[in-house]
Amino acid sequence: MELALLAQELAVCRLEEHDPVPDWAWRGEFVSISRARGELSVVCAAGAVPDEGVRVERGWRGLVVTTPMDFSVTGVAAALTAPLAEAGISVLPIATHDTDYFLVQDARLADAIEALIRAGHQVTA
Repeated sequence: MELALLAQELAVCRLEEHDPVPDWAWRGEFVSISRARGELSVVCAAGAVPDEGVRVERGWRGLVVTTPMDFSVTGVAAALTAPLAEAGISVLPIATHDTDYFLVQDARLADAIEALIRAGHQVTA
């Protein structure tokens, strides 16, 4: 697989299930908003998240799969998360209609890229 590193630091935020999506949530090169039972989850630019009033974990970086694929392709997540798991790197996968994103902590980014390259993947910054 070919992957590209997103430039921006990301944050993973948890709001209450019935909270409205805040305006700051839409900022950044990558935004993911999911409402599920018990929570509203927002992934967005870390710099956009207020310092108070939001449960937030900052310091995430995103890797996006740039290899073209369609819904019939199987094993993409497994091919990318297995080498990361073997290297002891936690990953937060997020899928969109067109591709997959894999978030890793910035402190482990270099290790993650190294593990992916060792597994035969290509990563560009």
